Amino acid sequence: MLDPATTGLIVAAMLVFMLVCGVNIGVGLGLSGFTGILLSINDRAALAQVATVPFSTTNSFTLAVIPLFILMGALATQAGLTTDLYRAAYNWMGKVRGGLAMATTLASAAFGAACGSTIVNAAVFTKMAMPEMTKFGYDKRLSAGCIAASGTLASLIPPSILMIVYAVITEQSVARLLVAGLLPGLLSAGVYLLGIYLIAVRYPHLAPVPDVTITRREKWESLKGVWGITFLFVLVIGGIYLGFFVPTYAGAIGAFGAFLIVLAKRRLNRATLIETFKDAGITTSTIFIIVIGGIIFARFLTYTGLVGDISEWMLALGWPPIAYLAGFAVLYLILGMLIDPIAIMVMTLPIMFPIMTSVGYDPIWLGVIAIKLAEISLITPPVGLNVYVVRSASPVPMSLEQVFAGVTPFLLMDVVTLGLLIAFPSIVLFLPSLMG
Repeated sequence: MLDPATTGLIVAAMLVFMLVCGVNIGVGLGLSGFTGILLSINDRAALAQVATVPFSTTNSFTLAVIPLFILMGALATQAGLTTDLYRAAYNWMGKVRGGLAMATTLASAAFGAACGSTIVNAAVFTKMAMPEMTKFGYDKRLSAGCIAASGTLASLIPPSILMIVYAVITEQSVARLLVAGLLPGLLSAGVYLLGIYLIAVRYPHLAPVPDVTITRREKWESLKGVWGITFLFVLVIGGIYLGFFVPTYAGAIGAFGAFLIVLAKRRLNRATLIETFKDAGITTSTIFIIVIGGIIFARFLTYTGLVGDISEWMLALGWPPIAYLAGFAVLYLILGMLIDPIAIMVMTLPIMFPIMTSVGYDPIWLGVIAIKLAEISLITPPVGLNVYVVRSASPVPMSLEQVFAGVTPFLLMDVVTLGLLIAFPSIVLFLPSLMG
């Protein structure tokens, strides 16, 4: 058997090679972890992980909330809640300077409360808002950047799939993490709105005011369309916050509530229902493959003692806590340029979480910071997953360079939000502190 240090170098080289070759990140993590246990312990231990981890992971009561929240978002989309949200936001914000971009941000933030998936959020609003903004003369770069950045709000605003993954890996309360993301998510949306307004005032040709007339009656009538999303949000997050049910039950109730909304709007038929469940199943399977591979990789790090060795070495450096936080942020931003956020979390948290909590950072606050960093990575080149989603889903022709140019101001806005969350931790911890 090889010593842990040598095994770690071999496994790291193997993982990097597979990522460069385009191997699925979940498969790459699983194979690397399996190889590491095989080389450092024995074949029986390695095979035992392959035999037990997939079942124990998918059989987890906590992780059961992921497919339920994904199904809730898919049904909410089927119910047409995104269209209703965008219409209401457009009617109220359309005549404001930069109002269409603001309407997209508000509707995206609201839909994030039912969706939980950044990719779904970005894809849906690209198809809906991009043609509308282009029709009224908005610069394509600003429109695409706004949609790509606003889609990341689903990562913070509960329910959030990334929050659940963080909670499972770090063994934290899913309920407290979901509630903790609410105020930071609203803060992120508010910073986006302010930034859009300042851009529109400074460069009015990028976001001209539409020459349309919207009556007061039309404004108030459009609010009828937001009852569905309000109902789901109050049902799910209100139930968790008040302690009526745990997040997994909340996911089931939310999915059933979304199903009832589809029925009430008479948008249910056999073909669309099958397609909705199929899409939810594919998305869930993709996430679970990454989580399973990440857990096998984490087992390798734990069994060989590498987690303890790395933690002791880094803590022995004696840096101030802010230096460790800066290193944590840089690590996430670099990895975010290469791989998706879920993979980043399953790769880094087994090592970084003990270090960050040892230097005094609150685990719930750290979770929100990690999610915010993951949000930033979703629009950071050269990968920027949301950028690629917007580019591929857009009915308006545009280049990848134009989308990346459009998200640049929003990256700066995210840095401002991140700074506020670090400077004022109470923004994150206030609501969780009120929970029983």
